[in-house]
This record gives sequence, C-alpha cells and structure tokens, in this order.
Amino acid sequence: MSLQPSPTPEPSVLETTKPKKNKQRSLWVDSLLRIFKSKTSLIGFIIILILILTALFAPAIATHNPTEQSIVDRYQAPSGEHILGTDALGRDIYSRIIYGSRISIQIGVIAVGISMVIGVLLGGIAGYFGKWVDHIIMRFIDILLAFPSILLAIALVAVLGPSLRNAMIAIGIVGIPQFARIVRSAVLSVKETEYIEAARAIGAKHGRTLFQHVLPNCTAPIIVQATLSVGTAILDAAGLSFLGLGAQPPKPEWGAMLDAGRDALQTAPWVVTFPGIAIFLVVLGFNLFGDGLRDALDPRLKQ
Repeated sequence: MSLQPSPTPEPSVLETTKPKKNKQRSLWVDSLLRIFKSKTSLIGFIIILILILTALFAPAIATHNPTEQSIVDRYQAPSGEHILGTDALGRDIYSRIIYGSRISIQIGVIAVGISMVIGVLLGGIAGYFGKWVDHIIMRFIDILLAFPSILLAIALVAVLGPSLRNAMIAIGIVGIPQFARIVRSAVLSVKETEYIEAARAIGAKHGRTLFQHVLPNCTAPIIVQATLSVGTAILDAAGLSFLGLGAQPPKPEWGAMLDAGRDALQTAPWVVTFPGIAIFLVVLGFNLFGDGLRDALDPRLKQ
C-alpha cells in the first residue's frame, strides 16, 4: 500500500488558523469615540466649546464695553447698534453676556476645583482606612448633606461677606459631599483588588498606595461628577448673585444681570430674557455632556 502526501490545506483554512492581532483602544479613546456617537452629548460638547471660545475671544466678539454706561441709551430694544438691547444704565446686554462667559468659566473651575480637591481627599481617606476614620468623616459629610445646598451657600456667604470670591468658596464647600461619597464608594471596591494587595505586600506605605494606586483608578467617576458639577456651580452662583450675595456691580455676571433687570420685566423683557437663556444653555450643555461622559465611561454599558 503506497503512502500519499496529505493534501495541502486550503488558503481559507490557513487564514483561519493564523493568530489574529487584536487592536484594543485605550479606555479614554474608546470613551471619546462613544461620546461623539451620541447626539445629546455632542450637543453638550458643542455648547461647552462655544462657551470656551466666547470667553477666550470676548474682546473681539463684544461690540461695546460691558461696563460703559449711557443714560441716553437706557432700555433700548434690540437693534442693529445694540443686538440684544440695553439695560437700565444703557449698557450693552450682548457685550455683558459675552464677558459674563468668562465669569461663568471662572466660577465652574474654582468652585468645582475646591469641591473636588477636598471631596476626593476626604472620600479617599474614609474609604481606604475605614473604621473610625470613615465614621468621623462620613458623619461630617452627613451634616453637610442635612442642609439644602442653596441655603447652606447663602449662610456661608452671609458669614464671609457678599462677593464673587466668597460665593465660589461657598459653592465649593457645598459640593464637597457629592465628591466624597462617590470617591469613597469607588475606593471601597478598588482597595480590595489584587494589585492593591500586592502593593501592600511589598511594603508600600499607605500614602503611596492611596495616591499612586487607588485614587488613579477612581478617575472616571470623579471626572463625570466634576463635569456635572460645573453646571450646578454656575446655576448656584447665578442664584446667589440674583439675591445680591454673589458678583457685585458692575461685573457682568448673568445672575446679577437678572437681578438688575427684574424691575423692568414687563417694560423691557429683553434685559432678563437673554441672560436667562445664556444660563439655561450653559447648564444644559454641561448636563448633556456629563450624562454622555458617564455613559461612555461606564464599562457595563459597553457593547
């Protein structure tokens, strides 16, 4: 019986047996692509981008000096000279809204920065060490949560004094509990993983383990909360300014513009309408983008 060579496998069979190279994208690149696939989060991103560009190029975009007064031009309706009209002191509303975008970004960055730094530190320490440390920190957080946020901010500004700086500090303190609770829950799950146990086994100190291994793996919920908190901070600052506790005249802050125009709501509605629309759009933009970012960074929603 003669031996015959086995038939050569077909090319299709050989191709299927070759190892395939899986090109995996990083978490952030994949999340960014998922954000831009969502129409709502894309709209939010565009609104935020417009806000940033407006703040950067405010001198070139504005048509008038935002603090320049002209009694002759007071309560002018929207026209070619004054696109969005003028207020009680003859100041151009369009220019004041444009320059007010700078204050809104300043409020969002500083207030949320205060909340994030203190909240992440407290939440990380509470979740990592646990026991009595966790008990003390979380009882302090519960005390802050027991007060309505706007009332607590009003009380803090009343103690510190009405100003934009004190309003940002008050809003930053009010936002601490949200970051602390989110970070604590994230740390509780991360600290039980194997690589954290390995870091402890090789003698890594608590501070190094917490700040170099635990907290860096909790960045996703922190970024999402920070994005959502910016819109809330801008809204709270507008509320404080409307009550006379935030930005003081002649600063073109949107909440202060609402307060200045409330007496002329029926005779000159444009004075409060356009600043209100600006607040609405900016807060909506951060909320839409924050929701999309949360969905993109949630591994349970990946398909």
